[in-house]
Amino acid sequence: MNLRSAIDFQPKLLGCLKNYNKETLSRDVMAGIIVGIVAIPLAIAFGIASGVGPTEGLVTAIFAGLLISVLGGSKVQIGGPTGAFIVIIYGVIQQFGLGGLAIATIMAGVILILMGLFKLGTIIKFMPYPIIVGFTGGIAITIFSTQMNDLFGMGIESVPANFVDKWICYFQHIGSINWWSFGIGLASILTICYMPKISKKIPGSLAAIVLMTLVTWLLKRFAGVDSILTIGDLYELPSGLPAFRMPSLGEASLFETMQQLLPVAFTIAMLGAIESLLSAMVADGVIGDRHNSNTELIGQGVANVVVPFFGGIPATGAIARTMANINNGGRTPIAGVVHTIVLLLVLLLLGGLVGQIPMPCLAGVLIMVSYNMSGWRTIRSMCRQEKSNVAVLFTTLLLTVIFDLTIAIEVGLVMAIVLFMKRIMENTHISILKDELQVHHDGERDESLTIPAHAEVYEIDGPFFFGVATKFEELARMRDAKPIRIVRMRKVSFIDATGLHNLEIFVEASLQQGQTVILSGVNEQVYHEIERSGIVEKVGKENVLDHIHKAIKRAEELEEQFKK
Repeated sequence: MNLRSAIDFQPKLLGCLKNYNKETLSRDVMAGIIVGIVAIPLAIAFGIASGVGPTEGLVTAIFAGLLISVLGGSKVQIGGPTGAFIVIIYGVIQQFGLGGLAIATIMAGVILILMGLFKLGTIIKFMPYPIIVGFTGGIAITIFSTQMNDLFGMGIESVPANFVDKWICYFQHIGSINWWSFGIGLASILTICYMPKISKKIPGSLAAIVLMTLVTWLLKRFAGVDSILTIGDLYELPSGLPAFRMPSLGEASLFETMQQLLPVAFTIAMLGAIESLLSAMVADGVIGDRHNSNTELIGQGVANVVVPFFGGIPATGAIARTMANINNGGRTPIAGVVHTIVLLLVLLLLGGLVGQIPMPCLAGVLIMVSYNMSGWRTIRSMCRQEKSNVAVLFTTLLLTVIFDLTIAIEVGLVMAIVLFMKRIMENTHISILKDELQVHHDGERDESLTIPAHAEVYEIDGPFFFGVATKFEELARMRDAKPIRIVRMRKVSFIDATGLHNLEIFVEASLQQGQTVILSGVNEQVYHEIERSGIVEKVGKENVLDHIHKAIKRAEELEEQFKK
């Protein structure tokens, strides 16, 4: 059996190594070093913001980044922890602890692998865009709201998880603002904003961390300012690679824990799939390549199965780091491998320096991440679109902020489907015609057909599914019908089970009253459906025709029989 036809697993690394040369290697190494430097503050910040720590963030970037590059379906994808997972991870830890997070991440990895094996990579791309914009904007707002304690140095030991309660808590502690901390945080934000104007080669977040770490050290050493908290004040610093460890379940059984965590795992898997495939699609447009969605999902899945055994958190493709890789010359997965080596060296050799990074500076980095994630320009643009899109967008956004991402995506999807069905129903028309029928010809003059006196035409203009089928049934029952009933189905592209059922009821009721039903303009797909359901046999094959001219002629033949 061909491997591709069986599971569609073709890591891009294998193809890239065939014609690899020194020039490509030098570009990949340079890009990998730069992306690794860019990833350092982000991995640390995402780890801390998720409720774990800097070590866990770096470990995730190392293990997941390596596996995604080696096993993934994109040449330039850079994987690791991202801001999109912060809200979910924090909530899982609050409710189930670190062991629950590890189980949820492994389950999400298995789901991703199964999605890739069953070739569902392309289906993920059909997630409605207003939902993606909505939950991304909601996550951005939530990330922003989680950083106020560190930005202002309020010193709140336990910040509520709920969005509303969180802000109430902030206002209650507004008198405990540490202005030194706020100054460091504000300076970090300004550095990130203005660094591109000074040098586009130096990442703003890295410049902010280096400068503010130096400023904080100077303030503590020479000005006696000890109120600015650093990573080392709150977290155990990285001191080497973590050992392999099994997730701790606590008192609950594995099966019970998995049952409780399944919705969360599914959300992590869906979010990871959407974010990674969107990132890969954007990258394709820049480098002129085409990623393999199913291979990418399998690679992402393997990464998420492995990282929890080393204390890591959920990971996916990171569009900012991926674009940094492309912009600096990275063109093969080797650049992603080099980026993980850089992170590994930081974890092993620079743990002491990591501990000196001020928490307000990390808050500033994450606030800028949330700003870039928010997509406020896209939201502003979408507000000019149809009201249904705006409703889905803001419903998803608000539910993400006030409740959680799982509820937001579920409700958003249901709303999008219902509104889509409503739009189809509104665009599908059913009309009853007598006496005369206009036949439209492309590029030619319209033709007028005379409908026999004993016949009438029921024209269905659009898909024949449950909502339209009910409308058709109600319309057909509201009046006294003529002996010959022609159902014109030339624009019925598909018919669902409800449509088949209602059409069958229509045919049976007509036959019981001695009426003849003629089906006109039936395409091949719809014909197979009505044949399997027994409708063709009931109306007779001679009364199932592919064109209205034939249907009118058949009605005329039947009318002659009435006259006799």
